[in-house]
Amino acid sequence: MQSVYPSSLPVIGTAALRLVDQVETLTGGSLELTFHEPNAIVSGGEMWDAISTGAVDAGWYTPGFAEAIIPAATIFTAVPFGPDVREYSAWWYHGGGQEIWTEITAPYEIHTELCGVLAPEASGWFAKPIESPEDLAGLKMRAFGLVAQVMSKLGVQAQSLPPSDTMTGLRLGTIDAAEMAFPAIDNALGMAEYAKHYYFPGWHQQNSLLTFIVNQHVWDDLDEQQRAAIQNACAANVTYMLAEGEAIQVAALEDLADQGVEFHTWNDEMMDSFQAAWGEVVKEQVAADKDFARAWESLSEFRQNFKLWSDRAYIR
Repeated sequence: MQSVYPSSLPVIGTAALRLVDQVETLTGGSLELTFHEPNAIVSGGEMWDAISTGAVDAGWYTPGFAEAIIPAATIFTAVPFGPDVREYSAWWYHGGGQEIWTEITAPYEIHTELCGVLAPEASGWFAKPIESPEDLAGLKMRAFGLVAQVMSKLGVQAQSLPPSDTMTGLRLGTIDAAEMAFPAIDNALGMAEYAKHYYFPGWHQQNSLLTFIVNQHVWDDLDEQQRAAIQNACAANVTYMLAEGEAIQVAALEDLADQGVEFHTWNDEMMDSFQAAWGEVVKEQVAADKDFARAWESLSEFRQNFKLWSDRAYIR
């Protein structure tokens, strides 16, 4: 099992090691997942194809990394102004999300288990304060997935970069800003050394889905107990990652403040601009890809229906 995230990263990396331990324990040692760090076997961009062909058995993965192959993969990762963990997991498990993803990915011979969720991300790190949409024009920014398309609409030169190149770019001034993760991960990466203006909320990634993916033939060759062990370990991982991801942010924020980081909240004008740009992006994506359109329609309908419950049940 190769990972797209280093095992050293809080939550997003350590959860993969937990999965390894849980599967071995639940199967009494009959099934072992051998963890490999990113790029140990193939590059992150090659993982989907490598698992599809069986060159690699399995992966600790975020579906959005397959965006170039499956444009709809972004819907199954994180959606701008999208669902929180309650809605997202409910849609995946009980609202048709898992079934749609299974059908979309069937030609690739890859089996997917939802295996983790992430707390909301921060919106990004900026070298200078951003007060209006005009301040974004011409900025060079590291951004991933759908947020990159949104930021491009606002004049940002969005680039997809791994963490090491992102920090080098900020240090050298070849990029001006970066969207990375939530405070605990950003702190672990040392982002405060390179930028001091930290923006919230993470409108682009209120919740993120992580998956365990495995070659379909490898999955089929496992016995019933082994498959159940993976499924139950992944379900437990979803709960554990949710709790851990929420619990560790306070200490990270305090540490970042001690390093001189300035925390900002986007003003209404900025939030309106992000939402308007997202509206343009989603229309283009729906028109360009039938699978994206199908997944978006399913998620949107589920969210609209969910409001009948959530607006009554939860204090806002």
